[in-house]
Amino acid sequence: MAKAIKQIKRIEVSEEEKRANDLKEIEDALLDNKDALLETLSVVGGMKERGILTLLNGLFGEGDRVLKVIVDLLNVPENTTALKNLMLLFGAAGKINVQDLEPLLLKVNSGIENVAENSEKNEKTGYLDLLRALKDPEINRSLTILITFLKGMGKDTENEEKVNDKSQSSEMRQDI
Repeated sequence: MAKAIKQIKRIEVSEEEKRANDLKEIEDALLDNKDALLETLSVVGGMKERGILTLLNGLFGEGDRVLKVIVDLLNVPENTTALKNLMLLFGAAGKINVQDLEPLLLKVNSGIENVAENSEKNEKTGYLDLLRALKDPEINRSLTILITFLKGMGKDTENEEKVNDKSQSSEMRQDI
């Protein structure tokens, strides 16, 4: 029967061999990611040329002071209100159906172009000119769109607002 092994001799790697293996591993990684590294160095070089790296170094060096200034600025009631309004604005923008809005935006752009082209004319519009303009199909279509928009704005949305207010207040309570 074979004898049990009581001593295990570890193969010791010298410091020089370990360093050579580490350098070889780093070299292989550099070669494998050559394109990404060159692009990263290009970005960092651009940041250095524009002084962004100096700015970041200063910010990190004075991190506590910078953080205190930012907190003090955010603590002002006007800024707090502005941040709340900005969040509400982003929330409202998320509810807008862009596909429905696109045709209207194209028409608004067309109207702006028309104003830009004819803004140098100093003609005055009289009452009779307004009545004649109502016969123009483009103006009539625009007025119909405007009236439809105003009807939509006049709808009672009190129930929708209360639902949103309740959900926002419950979300705020959960955050606290």
